[in-house]
Amino acid sequence: MSRTPLHLVFLLCFLILCVQSHSSRFASISSSSSDLVSDGVNDLQEPSYLRLNTLSSNSAPEESCEQSYGFLPCTTSVLGNMFLIIVYGYLMFLAAKYLSAGSELLLEILGPGIVGGLFLPALGALPDAMLILVSGLAGSAEVAQSQVSVGMGLLAGSTVMLLTLIWGTCVIVGKCDLEGSVAIDSQDTKGFSLTESGVSTDIWTSYAARIMVISVFPFLIVQLPQMLNSTSGRHLAVLIALIISISMFIIYCLYQVFQPWIQRRKLAFVKHKHVIFGLLRHLKQQALGRLLTENGEPDKEIIDKLFSRIDENKDGRLSASELRALIVGIQFEELDLDHEDAVEKILNDFDTSRDSHVDATEFGNGIIKWLSQVQGSRTGRADDGPHTMKFLHNFHQETKREHDLLDVGEQSDEVVEDVEGGKGVLIKAILFLLLGTAIAAAFADPLVDVVHNFSNATNIPAFFISFIALPLATNSSEAVSAIIFASRDKRKTASLTFSELYGAVTMNNVLCLSVFLALVYMRGLVWNFSSEVLVILVVTVIMGLLGSFRTAFPLWTALVALLLYPLSLVLVYVLDYVFGWS
Repeated sequence: MSRTPLHLVFLLCFLILCVQSHSSRFASISSSSSDLVSDGVNDLQEPSYLRLNTLSSNSAPEESCEQSYGFLPCTTSVLGNMFLIIVYGYLMFLAAKYLSAGSELLLEILGPGIVGGLFLPALGALPDAMLILVSGLAGSAEVAQSQVSVGMGLLAGSTVMLLTLIWGTCVIVGKCDLEGSVAIDSQDTKGFSLTESGVSTDIWTSYAARIMVISVFPFLIVQLPQMLNSTSGRHLAVLIALIISISMFIIYCLYQVFQPWIQRRKLAFVKHKHVIFGLLRHLKQQALGRLLTENGEPDKEIIDKLFSRIDENKDGRLSASELRALIVGIQFEELDLDHEDAVEKILNDFDTSRDSHVDATEFGNGIIKWLSQVQGSRTGRADDGPHTMKFLHNFHQETKREHDLLDVGEQSDEVVEDVEGGKGVLIKAILFLLLGTAIAAAFADPLVDVVHNFSNATNIPAFFISFIALPLATNSSEAVSAIIFASRDKRKTASLTFSELYGAVTMNNVLCLSVFLALVYMRGLVWNFSSEVLVILVVTVIMGLLGSFRTAFPLWTALVALLLYPLSLVLVYVLDYVFGWS
C-alpha cells in the first residue's frame, strides 16, 4: 500500500524539479534584460545561478544542452547527467513494473492462450522497444546514426544481463541438493558444492532454450555482408533480416498461444504409457512372469487364461465395469491417474470393433501390441530375457522420468467467478498497462538524450553506458521477481524462472531486433555493429545450448554464466578499439 504513494511522491518531486528548471530559464531571461536599460545609478548584478550563457567578445562559447519537450531538465556536467540517468532510469523501472503488474492481473482474469502468448511477451519487451525506437528517430540521419548505438547497447546489454548475471544468480539462490539429474525440493545440505548442488528444470524449459538459440538467426542474416566483406548488399540484408525477424515474432507468439495445448497432449501420452506399464505389470504378476515364451514371443495361451480370469460374468467380453474393477486393483505408484481415464485409454487401444466391449481376440491383440511397443522402445536391452522381463522395468523407469520432466504442475484453466470483482481487476490491469506505456513513451527519448550527453561529457562510448546502465532500469523488476521466485528452492519455480528468462531473450531477438532493423532500413542508417552482434551470438548460443541439452544445472554453470558478463564487455572493447571493427 505504501509503494504507490512513494511512486507518486517521486513523480511529483520530479515535476516540481522540471517546473523549477523551466522557470529558472525565464527568470534568467528576465534578469538579463535589465542590462539593456539602466538608470545610471543602480548597477544591478544578476545572481550567477540565474545567468544564461551569453556570447561576447570576452567569453568563449560554452556547450549547451537542449531540454526535452522544452521543459525537462538537462545539463552538460558529468554529475548532472549521472543524476538524470538515475532519475529517468527509475521512471523506466516504474514503467516496466506497471506493465508487469498489469500483465499479471490480465493473465489472472483471461488466462493463457491469446493473452499469455501474444500480449504478455510483447508488453514485457515494450520499455526496451521504446528506447530502441526513439534512439533512431531523433533528428537527422547523422544524429540518428550517432544515437542508435544507445539502442544497440540496450539490446545487447539486456540479453547479456539476463543470461549471465540474472541466470547465474538464480542458480545460486535457488540451489538444492542434486541427486542424479534432479534437484530435491527444499533440501540444501551440500552447501556450495560445484557439482552436487544446483537447480533442475523440466523439459519445457529446454524447449524454450532451443527456441532462444533459433531466434538469433536474423542476426546472422544481417551480419552476412560484413562476414563476406561486401558493401553492396547491406541494405538488402537488413530488409531480409527484418522480414525474418517479424515472421519469427509471429511464429513465436503462435507457439506461446498453443503451448498449453501441446503440453497437455504430451502429458496425456506419457500417462497413457503409465497405463500400459501398470496393466502389463499386473498381468505379469497374475501370470507368474510367463507373458513371454522361451523365444521371447507373447504367450497367447497365458494371455487367454488371463482374459478368462478378468471376465467375471464369463460372457466372452470385457465390459467397462469389468475393466474398471481391473484398474482399481492396479497400483500406479506416484501417478494420480483417474480410473475412468485409464478405462477409456484401454478401450481406445483394444476395442477395435467400437462396441464398448473387448472380446478375447481384441484383448489378446491389444496385449501383444503393448508388449511389442514396450520391447521395441529404446529402454529395452539385449540381455533382457523372456522370463525376467527386465525391459518392462526399464520401460517403467523411462516413463517415470518423462512424466517427471513434463509434469510441472497442474495447468490452471480457472476463470474469474465473481463478475464484479473480475471487472474491477480488469479495470485495474488496464490502468496499470496504460500508465506503464505512458511513462515508457514519455521518458524514453529524454533517457536516450541524457545517455548521449553523459557520453559526450565523459568520453565514454554511449554503447557501454547503455549496455550497463539501461538494462538495470528496464529489466530490474523482472530480475528481482525472477531471483525471488528462484529462491523458493523448488524445481517447479526454477523451471518457470528460467523459461521466463529464455522467453525474454527471445523477445529481444525478435521484437526488439525488428524495431531496430526497421529503423536502420527506413532511415537509411549504416549497420556497423559486428562486435555487438558477436557478443549477443556468443552468449545466447553458449547459454542456449547449455539449457537445451541439460535439465540439471550445478553451481559450476552459474560461474560460467557470471564470467560471461565481464568477458562480453572486454570482447566488445577489444574488437572495436584494438581491431577497429567499429
